[in-house]
Amino acid sequence: MGNVMRVEEPRVLMVDDEKKVADAYALRLEDVADVTVAYGGEEALEVVDDQTVPDVVLLDRHMPGLSGDEVLERLRERDLKTRVVMVTAIDPGLDIVDMPFDDYLSKPVEREDLHAAVDQQCQVLAYELLGEYFRLESTRAVVDTELPADEIENDGRLAEIETRRTAIEDRVLGLLPEVEELLAEFSGIDRGRY
Repeated sequence: MGNVMRVEEPRVLMVDDEKKVADAYALRLEDVADVTVAYGGEEALEVVDDQTVPDVVLLDRHMPGLSGDEVLERLRERDLKTRVVMVTAIDPGLDIVDMPFDDYLSKPVEREDLHAAVDQQCQVLAYELLGEYFRLESTRAVVDTELPADEIENDGRLAEIETRRTAIEDRVLGLLPEVEELLAEFSGIDRGRY
């Protein structure tokens, strides 16, 4: 297989009301991802609320109860750091122009294409998270350099930034281990010279 999965064990949520289909796709990913399966829209949202946010959601559009389109909308309302790929037998029409998904695959999807799509989305997610990491790290570094220590200690916001930064760093390294050097270089910028 030409496209080697670079991302380490991404967390994938497979959502399809047809149990056989959902299980088949989960099986295709089991050697490259940590897969959770939900057999419907409501169940998918419960999983997202109860567990660690998935890196990629593979989402069927046509489901009884909550449709894939509705699940997509609710995921976006929650502002989660997750990538959503519609995996569906519904041929896309112009209605998809305004839908906030990240990729659209028409069933049936070959194993390699599924792997490639998950890998691509995880890389994009890692870079998105890196952007956030750099923003938080810059804020932390400037505050650290410019403000008196006692002022910093009495303000909980910096501790909150530190916590978020560490959580994002862990997640980025889980997705793309090779960025460790990049993170170290960024933290090493000397901000006292400006």
